[in-house]
Amino acid sequence: MLHHPAYRAKYEINLKREFPRLPFYADFRQWAKWAKWGKELMAMHLDYEKAKPFPLERHDRKETAVGRVELPLNLGEREAAQQCRPTEPLFDVKPKLKPKLKADKANGIIEIDAETTLSGIPPEAWTYQLGNRSALEWVLDQWKEHKISDPTVAEKFNTYRFAEHKEKVIDLLQSVCTVSVETMKIVRAYPG
Repeated sequence: MLHHPAYRAKYEINLKREFPRLPFYADFRQWAKWAKWGKELMAMHLDYEKAKPFPLERHDRKETAVGRVELPLNLGEREAAQQCRPTEPLFDVKPKLKPKLKADKANGIIEIDAETTLSGIPPEAWTYQLGNRSALEWVLDQWKEHKISDPTVAEKFNTYRFAEHKEKVIDLLQSVCTVSVETMKIVRAYPG
């Protein structure tokens, strides 16, 4: 009932300021036939991490390896410059990727970082709202790296690095996308 569009429109101002309340209707049994939908919604929302991943398209850009130049030890500067040549990289240097976690609703794209983009997000996924933002935007906001202003706390306790959780966030976004789309299917099936 809390997802019903008529309920949300009628109590819109109250829902912004306080917890939702269930109104008492004279014919409350009309809502009982929707108990099955409510159970489905509750099961989906409680186990959202276990939902079937939505088939989003993942686009990864190629990384560039930095070549290493080897210099002979006992040559002069001029000779060293002539002998200097790039060799095969001895190790891959992966640049530190700063997370972007930006959503482009119009195009159905989420930019994870400079390397990875998710596309193919249906418009219904953006329609399902948690408060004043979609569930996908909520996930993006929760996983961002936040700058801590206190230098002591930042130095000693700020150990969160998005790169360590990138794959988990992508899986979570796929699951939340499925839950959002399925929720909107159920909500739109409510009789007006």
